[in-house]
Amino acid sequence: MRPIQTLSVLVLFVTLFLIFFYSTLHLETTNSRRARAEDLLKEPGLLKDPGLLKDPGLLKDPGLLKDPGLLKDPGLLKDPGLLKEPGLLKDPGLLKDPGLLKDPGLLKDPGLLKDPGLQVHDRVVKTQPSKQERFIFPPPVVLNVSDGLRQAIPQNEAYWNRLLYSALKNQDKGGHSFGHDSDWSLCRQTNKDNLQTNVHDFSSYPVLFQDFLQGMNCRSPPVLYNQPNKCISAEGKEDNQTFLLFTIKSSPRNFEQRQAVRETWGREAVYQDALRVHTVFLLGSSPLEDPDLSSLLSFEARHFGDLLQWDFHESLLNLTLKMNMFLQWTVKHCPTASFVFSGDDDVFVNTPTLVSYLQSLESWKASQLYVGHVISSASPLRDPKNKYYIPLSFYDGPYPAYAGGGGFIISGALLQRFYSASHVIPFFPIDDVYAGMCFKALGISPEANAEFQTFDIVEKNRENLCVNKKLILIHRRSPQQIKKLWKGIHNPVLTC
Repeated sequence: MRPIQTLSVLVLFVTLFLIFFYSTLHLETTNSRRARAEDLLKEPGLLKDPGLLKDPGLLKDPGLLKDPGLLKDPGLLKDPGLLKEPGLLKDPGLLKDPGLLKDPGLLKDPGLLKDPGLQVHDRVVKTQPSKQERFIFPPPVVLNVSDGLRQAIPQNEAYWNRLLYSALKNQDKGGHSFGHDSDWSLCRQTNKDNLQTNVHDFSSYPVLFQDFLQGMNCRSPPVLYNQPNKCISAEGKEDNQTFLLFTIKSSPRNFEQRQAVRETWGREAVYQDALRVHTVFLLGSSPLEDPDLSSLLSFEARHFGDLLQWDFHESLLNLTLKMNMFLQWTVKHCPTASFVFSGDDDVFVNTPTLVSYLQSLESWKASQLYVGHVISSASPLRDPKNKYYIPLSFYDGPYPAYAGGGGFIISGALLQRFYSASHVIPFFPIDDVYAGMCFKALGISPEANAEFQTFDIVEKNRENLCVNKKLILIHRRSPQQIKKLWKGIHNPVLTC
């Protein structure tokens, strides 16, 4: 009898426990459903949302209940999985960025989460390494080379001089001097014996100079980042109001310099109510020994929409190739720019003063402008330790007058002819000297302007805001100095 009583007590205890457990579970479920029902009552519009009807499971996401407006975003309907991204819950406004919808993986980028105000540009064209973009070169115009070039550069036995006069002879016969469409992977002269035949002391040249000679015929590097719509309006029409295009030589590692320019003199804006200014930065690829910055450059190109990058190695002697690529890009993608600036990312430009100066020019002068800090009587440096060293066996003769490469301005009307001259003049390892040679071939001399100070101003005036305010360009300044100087000369309390 006692075992039966014990068993009865045990059964009763288990029954009471199960009743209590299921009652508690039912209560929690009811409260959960009631909470969701209350959420729906607070936002009844959710029930009408087609996204919810397609996927009722979305209601389980806490991010949706915090911001029901997310359901109205087409990007979310295409990819409901976006709600699981922590970055989106911190800032639902990220869904409004068109670049994000094309690449939701950007939400995992810590830089984006730290600064949700960043926008992702829709203009940049990224070329995959396996499918690098083949640049379609604009056709050159027929060019009559001026006699001034022949008078300035002697005909002699130096290698470059021989190349020039061979090209001029071919030009006189109506032929084409340089094949710009040659295959980038096949254009380098890898056989040093061939170069040794034409340059008897080739083996004594510095390694960087030897590398330049091997690639002198290489003019079509693959495009890594392009901005084909930079000078096209939102309506899809070419923007004829591009008054000034800043083309700024930079390198992958120089983000601080680029950002300082973006925040100051290179900021894209409209001056005097009608004069539009655009900016692009010109980059090659990082040396193999440098850290891989491709992910950062990808984000920078998407966000700012102002990077042009080609797959050639950054070096001092490749600046001529970089200038040639900017010419090709501008002739193709921004041919209606009234003026083009070519300069470095460590210069300071007083943009309002520059725009006013350009606007004041008479039409005949504005169409033939090549202006800057002019070096009029320069000759090659023969010291092998100098970075601008030019061997005598490579080039023999003085340099034509040229504007310093830190920053100069050319008329947009000259772009096509400048580009055509580059088809005739062999590459020279110093880019601003090469520009002077091309303009000499056009019969155009550089105009000196004392407001372009590519070799800096006297030290005692470097902190004088009134002196700086009167100048157009100063070289060189650090990113911090650029920001400080820009703020100073635009201070409304400054009286000069």
